[in-house]
Amino acid sequence: MLVIQNGRLHTITQGIIERGSILIQDGKIAGIGTDIVPPPGAKVIDAAGRFVMPGIIEPHSHLGISELHIGFEGNDTNETVDPCTPHVRAIDAINPQDPAFKDALQAGITAAWITPGSANVVGGQAGTFRTWGPTVEAMVLKEFSGLKGALGENPKRVYSAKGKAATRLGVASAFRELFYKAKGYLRKQELAAQNGTEPPEYDPRLEPVAAVLRREVPLRMHAHRQDDIMTAVRFAREFDVDLIIEHCSEGYMIADELAKEPRVKGVVIGPTLSARGKVETANKIWGSAGIMQRAGLLTCIMTDHPVTPTEYLPLCAALCNKAGMDELEALKAITINAAQVCGVADRIGSLEVGKEADIAIFTGHPFDAWKTETVATIIAGQVVYQNPKFA
Repeated sequence: MLVIQNGRLHTITQGIIERGSILIQDGKIAGIGTDIVPPPGAKVIDAAGRFVMPGIIEPHSHLGISELHIGFEGNDTNETVDPCTPHVRAIDAINPQDPAFKDALQAGITAAWITPGSANVVGGQAGTFRTWGPTVEAMVLKEFSGLKGALGENPKRVYSAKGKAATRLGVASAFRELFYKAKGYLRKQELAAQNGTEPPEYDPRLEPVAAVLRREVPLRMHAHRQDDIMTAVRFAREFDVDLIIEHCSEGYMIADELAKEPRVKGVVIGPTLSARGKVETANKIWGSAGIMQRAGLLTCIMTDHPVTPTEYLPLCAALCNKAGMDELEALKAITINAAQVCGVADRIGSLEVGKEADIAIFTGHPFDAWKTETVATIIAGQVVYQNPKFA
């Protein structure tokens, strides 16, 4: 049993509680308020003068599959053998010993969406994971929480060299061909269930696409330029699937149009703290996240680690705040909104009774990047990082 006492609690969804306390039992938040008395034998963390919030969530990263300091041996981001590889899974390549996970914990980041890369038209199955655990299995929050797709320069560059999908036309055609095959596969499953007949043989390539068609998981589509973004929207309409747009660098130009589309379930903006290294990122701006949020879109902020190191996620949110995004909305973009697009908002992302005790404690506001330090990071009620300065 653990009690965090006398902190300034930023619950994200239920306001700020001054000199509040959190009772943690069996890894979950059992109580929150100003009148909590630590039970006998409970460990107490004195958070007086501290900023206490839900653990930060990285909504788009390659943690553990694009490992730091290693190069080829630790890079398992893209399976570039075919434009469409929906059957590959991020979980099969994550190394919990990647030092980037320690960097995440030291920044108060408790969970991350870890995805294959964007070299392929369909890159594979991404999942939501804790940033701490002895094994990948212990880190899993949701093993399959999005099917990664990509439009634009990346698949064009990779597959033009292979004589496949060399243009935006070819990329779109490869995507559409795969999804129509999956529609046929799903229809055979449905008819077999209706008629009590033998279902089609399990197809590891088509089953994850069928999960998107059943709207069990979203399609999470890499798209920077506004024409690519609208191609992703066109796919979502054609196949009636839930769409989350990744990067969305020019999305602010068509924010109102995107907000009208009910199949667009969110946008994940970034990495803005990086160079405009290619044509399709030439128009990215820090004000994008605020524009998208004010248009009514569920908005998140990402680092795309290792493009921007994941520990700079709070700084990225701070710079979006500086560029006009409301402070609370910027905090939501790296907590409850991120939890929602990652399929785990019922478990983490806010300080609420019944949710898992993933909590970050800071000396000050996490957006005050030049002064604020992480005091402690807690995952499932366990202190997994303690700053030795404040031990």
